[in-house]
Amino acid sequence: QVQLVESGGGLVQAGGSLRLSCAASGRTFSSYAMGWFRQAPGKEREFVAAISWKGGSTYYADSVKGRFTISRDNAKNTMYLQMNSLKPEDTAVYYCNAAATVGALKVGSTKYWGQGTQVTVSS
Repeated sequence: QVQLVESGGGLVQAGGSLRLSCAASGRTFSSYAMGWFRQAPGKEREFVAAISWKGGSTYYADSVKGRFTISRDNAKNTMYLQMNSLKPEDTAVYYCNAAATVGALKVGSTKYWGQGTQVTVSS
């Protein structure tokens, strides 16, 4: 089992920045691909970013490419999402997840999810 806990959400003005963290415990963190999804009110949960288990490969949704950066520190069992140039349409609950492969993670095919952290971007 892997337990995931997100933190770092909050209220920020458009153009601002936030850094989300996802702390993992349980089975070996470094053996899992990790990622972020988000869900806005009335919308389906969508993929945001993913990172391979060693951190050598990263993947982004087109909507966040160039603004968001995903990273991980396997020594600290923690993953991060640096969000810059935030827009009101980035407002959502952000969830981290873990999966055996990036492919499974990107489609949300995993039982390992955090509880979510709210990000609100005001215009």
